[in-house]
Amino acid sequence: MSNKQPHIVAENVTLAYGTNIIQRGLNFTVKRGDVFIIMGGSGCGKSTVMRGLVGLLRPTEGEIYYEEQPFWNVPPREHERMKRRFGVMYQKGALWSSMTSAENVALPLEEYTDLSDRQIKKIASFKLALVGLAGFEDYYPYEISGGMQKRLAVARAMSLDPEILFFDEPSAGLDPLSSRRLDELIMELNQKLGTTMVIVTHELTSIFEVGNNSVFLDAATRTQITTGDPKVLRDQAEDPRVREFLTRGKL
Repeated sequence: MSNKQPHIVAENVTLAYGTNIIQRGLNFTVKRGDVFIIMGGSGCGKSTVMRGLVGLLRPTEGEIYYEEQPFWNVPPREHERMKRRFGVMYQKGALWSSMTSAENVALPLEEYTDLSDRQIKKIASFKLALVGLAGFEDYYPYEISGGMQKRLAVARAMSLDPEILFFDEPSAGLDPLSSRRLDELIMELNQKLGTTMVIVTHELTSIFEVGNNSVFLDAATRTQITTGDPKVLRDQAEDPRVREFLTRGKL
């Protein structure tokens, strides 16, 4: 992926809640087509960094660029237009329990497009088929398994054909088999669609299975330690904290 163009660039980014700084001085690049992992121990601010990337938390310093266009220093209308390029899968799915699978996927299409009901229904079925849920259009979230709920959340995140997909702890709460199947789905979508993906996770299996680029966040110093391919960092990172995290102490 080294020949790919930068898709997302964080430049000297600091994120905070009031006076409480979560991460400071972040500098990393996500290239087009990357599966980029935001990793680090509990409490280091992984999800907070994702909030900054998707437009839910404005940095107190620095800027985030999407294809060289500043994300936080553009007019509000352009900022909203840029956010339409994203698809987000939240940690707990954030599915509407009162809506069927197809209705969950259709909701963004109804909100942000002028497509007919027939077109929306067809697209929703197609997105469900992409994640292995063909035939489950009329099932409610509580009628399907946890792994299938995660796939449904992915289908909804893909409903508007985003350039970038964000995942916040996608395998949280899943058994190992369901987690592996979700990793396989993420890899398949990345390879078939070429979609850039940014994933918040601390799960080693997922990190090595799907990631080709990453940033490692440290809770103690509240900044990044390093960036790069997780497999390379596991074997070659100079900082022992990175190698210890990526081997879970089995050095």
